[in-house]
Amino acid sequence: LVTLANKCNGTQLLPNVVSTEQQSLIVVKKLLAIAVSSITYLRGLFPEKAYGKKYVEEQKVMILREERTCPGASQIVQWLVYSTKPQWEIPVLYSTLWPNPFPLSWLDYLFSKVTECYQFKVQYTEKGPKIDFERYSFVNVSTKKSSILLVRKLYTLMQNLGPLPENVCLNMKLSYYDDVTPQDYQPPGFMEGDSDSMQFEKEPVNLTMGEVVTPFHTLKVGVTTERERLEQEGGTVTKISSQQVRPEADINLG
Repeated sequence: LVTLANKCNGTQLLPNVVSTEQQSLIVVKKLLAIAVSSITYLRGLFPEKAYGKKYVEEQKVMILREERTCPGASQIVQWLVYSTKPQWEIPVLYSTLWPNPFPLSWLDYLFSKVTECYQFKVQYTEKGPKIDFERYSFVNVSTKKSSILLVRKLYTLMQNLGPLPENVCLNMKLSYYDDVTPQDYQPPGFMEGDSDSMQFEKEPVNLTMGEVVTPFHTLKVGVTTERERLEQEGGTVTKISSQQVRPEADINLG
């Protein structure tokens, strides 16, 4: 069996130094693999056998792998491998959960409301990452340290969110740069979409998890979930009062 992280090249999960664009791309792909795998594992979407164990420093992470008896997990591995081909630049990847019973028909999909969404935003430039200097000051923090911090924040949040509905359906959506992607390009398993909008079942809250900056890319991770999941008894990360949260509120966990 091959794990998703191994498909992203290299034996070291996260390198200490990123000095080339190829190394930077590998870091981005591995972080996507870690993040998507962590979300599906901690939200209980697949059985234990669909994952392999890896470590990011002392943090144990569970990585999706191709498992013949779990076709859903294998499909996500293939989605991520095909959707992150290095020749096509991908600015945004969405992983979205719908509270629907299986099987989900195409008509149900069109009119379904979202219960949770994860956004992975990648920025590319020829001379390095784009930084919004009005909001962020550039600090020379190592890529590995910021990657470890992002993984820990994601794990902590997932462990403290309230449960999902009993039946959920996972969807992935990609957004490409038109000027570098052929018009007829379509990754296997995906179809062309025409809408970026989504409706939530209940009041949503946007969480900014943080970002990882290399000399060539910036990866930003955000989570949108229902407010009531952040207020479950025992939640220690995002205890939010009603005064702090508004519909479509933005909460920075960075």
